[in-house]
Amino acid sequence: MRYSLDDTIVAISTPIGEGGIGIVRLSGSETVSILSGIFVKGRIPASGERPFGMSPNRLHYGHLVDPDTGETVDEVLASYMPAPQTYTRQDVGEINCHGGVVPLRHILEICLRQGARLAHEGEFTLRAFLNGRIDLAQAEAVLDIVRAKTETGLRVAMGQLGGGLSQHIRAIREELIPALAHLEASIDFPEDEIPPYEVGPAIQKGRERLEQLLSQANRGMIYRHGVRTAIIGRPNVGKSSLLNALLRTSRAIVTPIPGTTRDTLEETINLQGIPLVLIDTAGIVSSDDLIERLSIERSRQALEQADLVLMVVDGSLASTPADEEIAALIGDKVTLLVVNKLDLPQCGEIALLPKRRRAHVSALTGEGLPDLEQALVDLIFGGEVASAGLPLVSNARHEDALKRALQSLCDAQRAQDQNMSEDFVAIDLQAAINALGEITGETASEDLLEVIFSSFCIGK
Repeated sequence: MRYSLDDTIVAISTPIGEGGIGIVRLSGSETVSILSGIFVKGRIPASGERPFGMSPNRLHYGHLVDPDTGETVDEVLASYMPAPQTYTRQDVGEINCHGGVVPLRHILEICLRQGARLAHEGEFTLRAFLNGRIDLAQAEAVLDIVRAKTETGLRVAMGQLGGGLSQHIRAIREELIPALAHLEASIDFPEDEIPPYEVGPAIQKGRERLEQLLSQANRGMIYRHGVRTAIIGRPNVGKSSLLNALLRTSRAIVTPIPGTTRDTLEETINLQGIPLVLIDTAGIVSSDDLIERLSIERSRQALEQADLVLMVVDGSLASTPADEEIAALIGDKVTLLVVNKLDLPQCGEIALLPKRRRAHVSALTGEGLPDLEQALVDLIFGGEVASAGLPLVSNARHEDALKRALQSLCDAQRAQDQNMSEDFVAIDLQAAINALGEITGETASEDLLEVIFSSFCIGK
């Protein structure tokens, strides 16, 4: 690795800013030594004595003192947790101080002066992985928990942290490894009597289990990352009113004047556990006005980058050429036609996007909103029903590794069906096992670990 794992590391583990508490975390063999030099349990005695007296796994009241100046820095609660029953399986210490920028940074600087090193991104979790407390998939789940946008996303991440995905991956690997061992033994010792072993069923079963996991990957990715949803349409059809209705709050400015929205506006809602990123856009029309042209260009960009499109039309008016031009821009994107202004007399059937699903609503009164939300959920999941007992694959890296493992098993099965040399079957089987090992960490390279943990915050 690019840095020693034997150093004692320190970092601020809470967001920088004003708050009730802030936490400075230490991990490593010098944790007790550093804490004993800066923490004074209880009230500071007048005699100047500085007893440590910190029993493990308990929270102790006291003061943080700068040993170089004797200055009392803050009134704190401190704890010491001995290895191996800790997050990193090393000695860990935590200092709970007042949550301001100045006391946190002052305490961090004092710890650094006492011999600790500033932790790198994700180094606490990296140590937990390297010391065998968690595997790589569980380590990545820690970041997913921190970034979860909905309770469903949190449950998916907690399931992965609990080892749900890892157990399935290990079970598949454990079925493939004996098959590979048999092939390698047959190749290396052709003259010996190798006990019979059916390699084909192991490969077939592995394929089936991987296909099951991958069938849920789309759902898992949606719960983790959300769905970018562009609300588009010509001016004054009620796009901003629809945004406000879905948010259940007045977020966007709404007036009877066409073209009120001049820029894109993003907000996220929790739609049955799905983080739905709603993007309100300016009306797409032809204009010679510079500001309007810039607004329209941003609307087009939002449409291009969207996973899902809500095209809003005014149900009280007949379709216009502008509506048809906007519909032509959508292309093959997943789209829901939203016929708005149900509270007004309707003009009749809307001929736009005849093959796309539609919902009739009144953004003003809320009529039809539940049906619209259900239609969105149905579109997002395409009518899929989650398989009971299977963990959701919510990480793009995991999905890629599963796809590579599945392809290697398909290649191995093809080689066996064509009576090719056992060497070819073994090579493909080894590739599948290695790809699965990348998920849990058994075959992860140092470069891969660097990439994964660099996305963590420093204090995690």
